Amino acid sequence: MTTPQDATTQPAAEQRDGGGPLRTAVIVNPNRVEGLDELRAGITEQLAEAGWPEPAWLETTAEDPGTGQAEQAVEDGAAVVFVAGGDGTVRACIDGLAGTETALAILPGGTGNLLATNLGVPTDTIEGVQLALDRGRRVVDLGEVEGKTFAVMAGMGLDAAMVDDAPTKLKAVLGPVAYVFSALKHLNDAEMKVEVQVDDYPVLRRRARTVIVGNVGRLQGGVNLLPDAEPDNGQMDVAVLAPRNLGHWIQTAFHVLRPGRNKVPNMEVLRGSRITVTSDRPQPRQLDGDVIEESATLDVTVRPDALWVCVYQPDTSEDLAEGSTEQD
Repeated sequence: MTTPQDATTQPAAEQRDGGGPLRTAVIVNPNRVEGLDELRAGITEQLAEAGWPEPAWLETTAEDPGTGQAEQAVEDGAAVVFVAGGDGTVRACIDGLAGTETALAILPGGTGNLLATNLGVPTDTIEGVQLALDRGRRVVDLGEVEGKTFAVMAGMGLDAAMVDDAPTKLKAVLGPVAYVFSALKHLNDAEMKVEVQVDDYPVLRRRARTVIVGNVGRLQGGVNLLPDAEPDNGQMDVAVLAPRNLGHWIQTAFHVLRPGRNKVPNMEVLRGSRITVTSDRPQPRQLDGDVIEESATLDVTVRPDALWVCVYQPDTSEDLAEGSTEQD
């Protein structure tokens, strides 16, 4: 029989597959999560009741938003890393977990939490910890841009400008609605001329307002922009949006929000594992809601089967969100 002490010395893969208690770590963003003492006590108690060891507790800093902490957890042998924070905290931790056997367990906090929404992860901490205890696991793909990873979406143009302009205080009060106010400020921004190269297909040349590369499909507020995107197929969906006026935006939004939709006006969707978007001038860019340096190029490479994630059972389901009470 594996004991809690044994779990602290086993490699993560052996812990995950062995059926015994697992060594864990909690990475928390103290600026986005309230009640840290209560959170720590609750997680520790829930794990102890299941016979699991006390988790390591690691807090993010302004200098290191989570990558170093995740790398430390992996080095220390954690089989599961709980991450409590917003999308930025989760993305930073994914940088440290990518390519390892250590599983990410999301404990949503802050604003956004798009990866949790797309995978059907619960917003309740107790249920989130229970996912790890139940051992529902799936391995998903990641995208990589200039050495940085993302699990949800990368964006160039209006999408990134909208994220950059949404004030933190407004997001804290209004949540996803804050992005609506930000988007309105950019509806009249100039179009960009783009060339989109997907794998070895012919180059697509378009005038566009934004280009989004999605590993999964849901945006803020549950809007399912890319309903056919699958996080474990080795490819990503590429949406080229080209509304030219307010009427076009309204038309596009109506069709995106409509259940059972087919083709969306003013939007083309491509799919591939190597995507290069080149604009006629430097553009804002974002990865999972983190704004990165402006550039005229967004070069995305898919890393297949790069991240283990704790999800609902059954872990053999083709739908990562199957079993979730929060599906559309």
